[in-house]
Parts: sequence; C-alpha cells; structure tokens
Amino acid sequence: MLHASRQVTACENFQRAARSTRRELLELGALWGMGLVLPGLFRAQARAGQGKGTFGRAKSVIMLYLHGGNAQQEMWDPKPDGPSPARGEFGAIATSVPGVIVSELLPRSAKIMHKLAVIRSMSHTHTDHIQASLPAMTGHHHPPSADQMGDFPPSVNDFPPFGALLDTLRPGRKLPTWVQVGPQMRRNNGTVLHGQLPGFLGACHNPLVVDQDLLPADVRVEAVTPDSEVPLLRVAGRRNLLEQVDAQRRLLDRASEVQSFDEFQQRALNLLTSPQTAKAFNLAEEPASLRDRYGRTQFGQCCLLARRLAEAGVPMINVHFCRTPAGSWDTHSKHFSQMKELLCPTFDHAFAALVEDLDERGLLDRTLVWANAEFGRTPKVNGSAGRDHWPWVYSLALAGGGMAHGIVYGASDNIAGHPITRPHDPKDLAATVYHLLGLPDDTIIYDQFKRPNQLVIGQKIDAMLI
Repeated sequence: MLHASRQVTACENFQRAARSTRRELLELGALWGMGLVLPGLFRAQARAGQGKGTFGRAKSVIMLYLHGGNAQQEMWDPKPDGPSPARGEFGAIATSVPGVIVSELLPRSAKIMHKLAVIRSMSHTHTDHIQASLPAMTGHHHPPSADQMGDFPPSVNDFPPFGALLDTLRPGRKLPTWVQVGPQMRRNNGTVLHGQLPGFLGACHNPLVVDQDLLPADVRVEAVTPDSEVPLLRVAGRRNLLEQVDAQRRLLDRASEVQSFDEFQQRALNLLTSPQTAKAFNLAEEPASLRDRYGRTQFGQCCLLARRLAEAGVPMINVHFCRTPAGSWDTHSKHFSQMKELLCPTFDHAFAALVEDLDERGLLDRTLVWANAEFGRTPKVNGSAGRDHWPWVYSLALAGGGMAHGIVYGASDNIAGHPITRPHDPKDLAATVYHLLGLPDDTIIYDQFKRPNQLVIGQKIDAMLI
C-alpha cells in the first residue's frame, strides 16, 4: 500500500477530500491532476508522420506479464543448433512467416507469427525481480542509490506505470482507465513487485483490480482497488461488481446530495454505476465456445476479460500470469517439465486466442498486446534442472496497435546469452509504447516535490512499427 508524503495532499483519501473546500480541491488538482505537462502536444501530433503514422494508434494496451521471467530458449528464440545444455530439451518449429522459428512449445503462436512482432535483443543488467520489475513496467530504472539486491517495497518515489500515467492524463468518466487482472505480483517472501502502484502520482490513480476465480460459467466479476484509502472503489464485503452497480444506481435515484460529492468521489461513483463498466466486466456474456478457445485456465479467462475491457475502451489492462501451486515462470528448478506441462501450453493457448479474437473483431489495429517480463533465463541449466535469472538478453512478443506484422527484430548469440545486434533496454520499448499511445516524447511529469521528470528516456524502436 502506498502512503503519500505528508508534504503532498492531493492524493489523501476520499474522506479527507470530501471535507475540502472547492478551492482546496482545485489546488489539489493543480498538484496532481495537472501533474502531466505536455509541451508541444499539438506539435507532436503534427509530427506523427515521423512515426510512420503510428503516433496514438493504440487506444488500449493489454500487457500480459509473465511474472518471474520466461525463458527465451523455450519460447521466442530457440537454438536448435546450439550447444547442449543451452539449447535445452525441445526443438523448434516453423511459423507462418517463412524462415522464422519458435519453440515447439508454442504451436498456436507459430500459426499467428504473421501478426506478431518479436524482439530478441532486450537487455539490461538487473538480476533481481525487485530491481527489474520497475523498468519492465515503466521504462524507468530505480536511482543508483537503490540499485542493489534486496527487498524494498514500492514507494511514492517510484516512477509511475503506464496505467497511472494514462489515468492522470486521460481519466475515464464512464470506464476505468487502468485495470489489473490477476493477483498482485510478489516475491516468495511477500514483497510487492514495483510497477503495479502509481508511485509519485499518488493513490488516487490506483488501478481497479480483479483477483478471483474466473473459471465458473456464471462468474460475476469483482473489482476492488489495492488501496483501502479509496473506499468508494472498494466493493464492500467483496460483493461482485454487478451487484454493486445495481445498488449504487438505486442509491443515486434517491440521493440528490450526490451533487455535492467532490470530484474524486463523483468519478469513482461514475465508474461503478456506468452501464459500460457493468457490461465490460460481465464475462458470463461470452459463449462457452469462446471461453474454450482461450483455454479453461485462469490465465486464459483473464485474457478473455482483458479483451472485453479493451473492446469497451479501457486504455490500460495488465494481466498477471503469476506463480501458482503448480509452478511459475521463475523456473529455478524443474524448468523443462514446467515449461512443457503448464507454462507454455497455458500461455500459448490464451495468447494466440487473444490476438486472433481481437483481429477478427477489427480491434487489433487499435489494441497493443504485449507479452512482457522482467528478464529471461540463463543459457546454463543448474543442478536442479532449472534456468536462473538472465537479463543480458531476452525476448518479448507484441502484436497490434501499430506494431509491424510478422517480424523478428534483433538477434542473440548461439546460446541466447548475449545480443549480437543492438541491445535494447526496457526504456526503448517503453518509448515505443508511449509513442503508440500518443504520449509525446517531450512530456514532463512533476512528482510530489514539483520536480520535473522526463517521461521518455529511451529511443523508440522505429523498425518495429508498421
């Protein structure tokens, strides 16, 4: 949970905001609500041609986060001719793009390779989940003073992730701006990974969170916030969202005093009572055949819910593929069996279905799907038949939203250990995503101490754009 500095009053809880005067609220808005300064916004839009017409193409982003770090060798960058043990136990298969191969564990993804853009030269130096998660989720690294191994929780000094930035810049009135689907990502000891909370933009930009079993046929989705200081967005007693919507509508029919609610409360209430919100979260509307297509797994149904949210117009959806009792992407042991029996089949089924479903509905061109992770896995196999953390080169896959179709960008050596083409830090991929979202590269964000922060610190990867 984030606790804002006492020098910052903009994201105090709603109850305090409700006691504020209108003048105070305006002052709070000046600090937080106007925290994004967009110099030259219209100039940047006029320069959109420099990005091949892709500036602002993505209206929604679905980030599929493979918590723990997925192995490039067993997914997007197989090395069938590499030395043992780096090449692993599995072979490679052809894809729908001539000359491009992927792991045999991704047969469905192989068939849609012509819709994907894969980068095989991601690289940074953070070997710890805590250190690596912030740049993966925001494009910004921790300051050097914090660049050390060990646990430290998210703080109000963290750079905000995409969802919090969009919620500040383009707050939704009838739909939430930022939804996290899946449990909060944590280390084994419970430390929350960075990049899931709004950092210096404050708790009023927290996401709505869906963390429940989505497998039942008649599932009724619940949505809460991760911060108890936002009571109107918390579903009391974990009642499902649709019941909460009905209750709030009945309340509004009787409550003329709703007009006196402060702007934060009103916005929260609007989100909960919006028919668009109710429909977007109603996963039970989907036919059984489509739910089967995504896979009757928790991750598969999370991806289906993400498609519904993007279709409704939610700008940022994070889907967390976290550790389960059966295994996790952090495969320090039993790597090959986990990848074969659980991880890759679950991911492959849902990822391919999501991309195809969006494309069939005419939504892929405006929706960016991003299979993301904090790092890859070692070329060496350890004594527990596992692969350990490896940030020096790893691979990610993206589709839609202005990304090129059917390309592989960058390359690694014959053991998938180091890039042999230009390496790209997460800040470069973040710059590319910010561009697709229509956020100018000269955007300045002010933190709680009114210090300016450059939004884009990397260089967008033009070769990956259409």
